[in-house]
Amino acid sequence: METLAQPVSSLSGIGSQSAIRLEKLGIRTIRDLLFHLPHRYQDRTKIYPIGSLSPGMAVLFCGTVEHTEVLMRGRHSLTSRISDQTGTITLRFFHFSAKQSLDLKTGALVSCFGEIRYGYQGLEIIHPEYKVISDTDNITETCLTPIYPLTEGLYQGTLRKAVKQAMSLYLQDTQLLTDWLPQEILQQYRYPSLSEALQTLHQPQQQITAEQLQQGNLPALKRLAFEELLAHHLILLTNKQAVKKWQAPVLKASKAQSKQFLCALPFQLTSAQNRVIEEIVADCQSNHPMLRLVQGDVGSGKTIVAAYAALLALSSKYQVAIMAPTELLAEQHNLNFRQWFKNDNAHIAYLTGQLKGKARKQTLTEIEDGTAHIIIGTHALFQESVNFHQLGLIIIDEQHRFGVHQRLALRKKGQTDSSRPHQLVMTATPIPRTLAMLQYSDLDISIIDELPPGRKPVLTRVIPAERREQIIEKISNWTAEKNQTYWVCTLIEESEVLQCEAAEKTAEYLTQALPNVRVALVHGRMKASEKDSIMQGFKNHDYDLLVATTVIEVGVDVPNASLMIIENPERLGLSQLHQLRGRVGRGQQESYCLLMYQNPLSNMGKHRLSILRESSDGFVIAEKDLELRGPGDVMGTRQTGLMQLKIANLERDTALLEQVQQAASIICKQYPNAVQPIIDRWLGQTTLYSEV
Repeated sequence: METLAQPVSSLSGIGSQSAIRLEKLGIRTIRDLLFHLPHRYQDRTKIYPIGSLSPGMAVLFCGTVEHTEVLMRGRHSLTSRISDQTGTITLRFFHFSAKQSLDLKTGALVSCFGEIRYGYQGLEIIHPEYKVISDTDNITETCLTPIYPLTEGLYQGTLRKAVKQAMSLYLQDTQLLTDWLPQEILQQYRYPSLSEALQTLHQPQQQITAEQLQQGNLPALKRLAFEELLAHHLILLTNKQAVKKWQAPVLKASKAQSKQFLCALPFQLTSAQNRVIEEIVADCQSNHPMLRLVQGDVGSGKTIVAAYAALLALSSKYQVAIMAPTELLAEQHNLNFRQWFKNDNAHIAYLTGQLKGKARKQTLTEIEDGTAHIIIGTHALFQESVNFHQLGLIIIDEQHRFGVHQRLALRKKGQTDSSRPHQLVMTATPIPRTLAMLQYSDLDISIIDELPPGRKPVLTRVIPAERREQIIEKISNWTAEKNQTYWVCTLIEESEVLQCEAAEKTAEYLTQALPNVRVALVHGRMKASEKDSIMQGFKNHDYDLLVATTVIEVGVDVPNASLMIIENPERLGLSQLHQLRGRVGRGQQESYCLLMYQNPLSNMGKHRLSILRESSDGFVIAEKDLELRGPGDVMGTRQTGLMQLKIANLERDTALLEQVQQAASIICKQYPNAVQPIIDRWLGQTTLYSEV
């Protein structure tokens, strides 16, 4: 067996238990160890004087023990006061043994490593690494100490020793690992070879600093981050090509059908909508599956574009499935499509988890025998009991809210041995161009960058929480004029429980403060049916004021709601605030969004909120959000199905994305044999998420 393909258990110090733990990190072979790179480094290359230390530093220092004692008050702890000629610091242990008290006796010379913080008596370190020494010779390291990602039961020492052995085997013969990046790309971007990059990151040379590594300026780090991003980009391009090999039904409508549909609409389409429709028509007339993402700002009219795509399928005698993330949104699509297709004799079926008994059975029969032409619903659409007669088009709204397997399950419903349905996915979350380039390079992207005429921009005001009473008075006047209001409570310390509690307290407070106003509450911990019922009640004007968490970000269309108050907007990203703001401004009257912040507001906080006040363009706001917060937050990388990166950091490495796109094009055309090995090296087996 080739050396690097051997299991990690063949290395000294890796027993069966360690091998099992390493497998949790995706490490099975010696080769895998080489690509398990440090996520940070410790600097033990020099001894710092105690007087030079400050909070936040993680450094090595030496000193003499002045005094050690066990404190019995509160939580028991062992403290040891250490000093050198420049200052003193306290070591504090909450878990300690009698031996430690003896080790740290007065007069002992110790070397310590840990993160400095402020304590009760000045600077201190909690649970430092320490060693009793006879002198300060030979206690520093020659280079930075790598810190690797771990899993429970695995220790840094074990992993460092294993990586050291793996590197030693590799460096004996660097030909064991093919460098798949072509020489011209390495030269163009001045990247080091693979062996040089791996050696630099696992065993940094003496002159390399932790700052260089953390800032990502080191060519070795850039090269490997670039290669990882390239692997993600290549897998999407590969899957895009694979999709084109499938057959798909040809969908088209006659001029008469198209004219009848458009003339029946109570509004004119914008030029942006017409442009996107032309792109969809071209896709659907091909006998290969469409895979298109339609991006459009809140209120830009994505749904009618999707309805036109549905017309193409209906005119060609194929079924259409429309999947929305909530029952409320599905119901909204149901109402809209029934209105738009009332002259087309289209039978529309509506399928959600709430549909039971005979009604459900009848709907399932209609879907299976082809009586139902357009099927609108939620996750219920891909359940086992649902069988389509002839599914030609899938439309997914707010596609990022569905897990990968959910989207795959729906696609399989219309898949035969050689044919797949066309797919149209929509999002109202504008995606910055650089991120779309990487995350959605397998999709053709259409952008509706124009709002329908007559749609008034929402007037946005930034106001301090001290003016709460004035805002409550404004709600009272607003309600008296028969208008409705949203009051949004934002995330508290990333906790949904606390967020819901805050919303409940706010609803109670506003109910007391506004006795003549009908107040309702909706939050994420409610049952879907309860949530939908309240939102439907708000739409029907059974309530005047809806107190909500950010669950209304993707919600129902309530033209009469024209005032929104967002509490603590400084806690949210700009794109999310813009999404929330899009819930108002849907009617004829002037609409307002009040961003009620808590003092003191940082300069960055002021700058961010001023961007929202000055712009109503979601794409401009998304680009600014990317600059200020980084891609992880903008894209919500915690969502199911989005890429997981080992080395690359999108916040740090966004500038590499242009290079990645150019390099991918060169590799696909000139070095096609390198494509799959690069993908395999970084992603293992082709992952399902990238095929959706």
